[in-house]
Amino acid sequence: MGRSPNSTSTRVSKIVKAPRHAVYQAFLDRDALVAWLPPDGMRGDIHALEAREGGRFRISLTYQDPERSGEGKTSADTDIVQGRFAELVPCSKIVEVIEFESQKPEFAGEMKIIVSLADVDGGTEVTMLCQDIPPGIRPEDNEQGCKESL
Repeated sequence: MGRSPNSTSTRVSKIVKAPRHAVYQAFLDRDALVAWLPPDGMRGDIHALEAREGGRFRISLTYQDPERSGEGKTSADTDIVQGRFAELVPCSKIVEVIEFESQKPEFAGEMKIIVSLADVDGGTEVTMLCQDIPPGIRPEDNEQGCKESL
């Protein structure tokens, strides 16, 4: 299911005070992902993770604040995504293709996340480019979630 070429994208960058190889591994390690991936106020669970090119993953993010109930895409308080690693360039680039598990059509379709890593003074610049964001997700919310994760 493709989207128009005018589909929504966001780009977020942050300098992480760690070497590129450590940052790269943090994207592929179950324990590290649970520690850094969930945006503020959410808890993460890794249900499956095959950290290799073509490997699949399934992750849930659950809102911890009862007042945010109703904001989830899969259920009232949870977002579940499944996806695959489309490309892995060690210590340089990670391309994920994800889909939200949702009955709501506004969250349907594949979203691509391209993570680029570059050496900078003091650590690694991490850039997350999200392409084909489902129409039910406001770009500013996607951007904020990426900033909180990083």
